[in-house]
Amino acid sequence: MSDERDSLSPTKIGLGVLWPAFWTALPIKLAFAVVFLAMDLMQFEGRLGLAFVMLLASPVTVFALPIISMGLESHIGEGAGIALLFLLSIPIDIWALNLVARTYFLEKFRKEPPDGLGLTLWWKCAVAGAVFLPLLWFVVSAVTSTSISMAHSLFDMELFHGIPVAERIGAELSLWGGISAGVLIVLLLIGVSIVGRIIRSTAQTARPISESYQHVVTRWDLMRVPADQGLMLTAVTLGGAVLSVLFWASLPVTTPHPHECCKKPEVRAEPPFKPLEALNKDEKMIAQLEGQVDALEKQKAEAEKDKGKGKKAAGDAAPAAKKP
Repeated sequence: MSDERDSLSPTKIGLGVLWPAFWTALPIKLAFAVVFLAMDLMQFEGRLGLAFVMLLASPVTVFALPIISMGLESHIGEGAGIALLFLLSIPIDIWALNLVARTYFLEKFRKEPPDGLGLTLWWKCAVAGAVFLPLLWFVVSAVTSTSISMAHSLFDMELFHGIPVAERIGAELSLWGGISAGVLIVLLLIGVSIVGRIIRSTAQTARPISESYQHVVTRWDLMRVPADQGLMLTAVTLGGAVLSVLFWASLPVTTPHPHECCKKPEVRAEPPFKPLEALNKDEKMIAQLEGQVDALEKQKAEAEKDKGKGKKAAGDAAPAAKKP
């Protein structure tokens, strides 16, 4: 059994602790992130969304974020909510690391978890992350920019001039994306290995367990069960209710609305077309027009009659005037 513990690689140890701690703390931190976004306390660039999630997911990046932002001039976003979110992540990360590391020490190392294990692992990993993660950011950025320029130069050669535009874009993306992803995965494995070495060095100073295997299993199971389950359930329920109320109360305020100068005119819905009513309305209108035409014709006929009578009266008056 001791040979099995000694054969654990640092990468396997780091993954065994960081991966469960990641899934333990991330949902809580994401809940705060969604509330801060709804309250308009922070804004981050969409193209750096994946980097933001990676920094938020890792429990060792609270000191690496200001180094990346100030030293490498890479601004993830703006707003006081980003700093507040990473400060709130400190106790969450310490709790998650303590919960996972204690069970890992019992199961894999068969060592007694020392007091303050989560805090010890957190500050050691935070110092390592403050040094390693800016280096990772710089290397991956440099490799990405270099591979993009090399892909452009490669496909500018006369040999590849006949490739269509869509296929060329896909080939360039696959080329430089594969190189950048490979470098990122290798560097992440190196970082996980560093964390594994930190955990293994901490385990070497812990005292071995002198209890039986059954007792160790019982302790391992009870560590993941809260002592007061009712209090734990009440606290989680109240916390979720408060975050939900904050989210829905602040969301309408920050929802974008069109400016007054850009409002669209109100469009009223046209009434449904009724053929029978339309025909009746047309028949009435035709009847009215016929009546108006008849009235005009009568007026015209009467006017012509009056004009003819006037001419006849004038003709009769003229011969009477010529008699002596």
